[in-house]
Amino acid sequence: MAIFGREEIIDALTKLGALSQSEGETIELILVGGGVMVLVFGERDSTRDLDVLIVTPTESRKVKELAKVIALERGWADDWLNDAAKGFLVGVSEGPIIFSAVGIVVRRPGFPQLLAMKLSAWRDELDISDARRILGELSGSREEIWQTVSPYLLPVREIKARYAFEDLWEAAHGEA
Repeated sequence: MAIFGREEIIDALTKLGALSQSEGETIELILVGGGVMVLVFGERDSTRDLDVLIVTPTESRKVKELAKVIALERGWADDWLNDAAKGFLVGVSEGPIIFSAVGIVVRRPGFPQLLAMKLSAWRDELDISDARRILGELSGSREEIWQTVSPYLLPVREIKARYAFEDLWEAAHGEA
């Protein structure tokens, strides 16, 4: 299993863009998960894969085929770039561009949506650590922040996410 640090992510996305450009396409991705924590925050040294939502081209199969070319060249798993996290996306908030090169533009969702995804997943210490870091980017009262996060929660995980948020808030702000 490959481990992707900042340089590997930048190199792989640059190569993906170049391959796309050579086919007359431009790729637009929304990066979520550990890739954002490595690329944007520098909070983690690495991630195991890149979780994305493929915006363009509309046929995500094309992007996955190009990603497999890179995987083959580098001895990586075919799913190093995958859209498995799309199940945690409720709508898509438009965040800033976090990477661009010839043939590729990569954005991240807004911080409220990133936090909602982490609260909905809430699997392990990595999710908790990531959520703590993302919460630090948001300002407002507990209820104001919750109101910006809640529209992006998975409907079946709202209660779990609210408990996770309360624990996170209390740990960060010392308020019960």
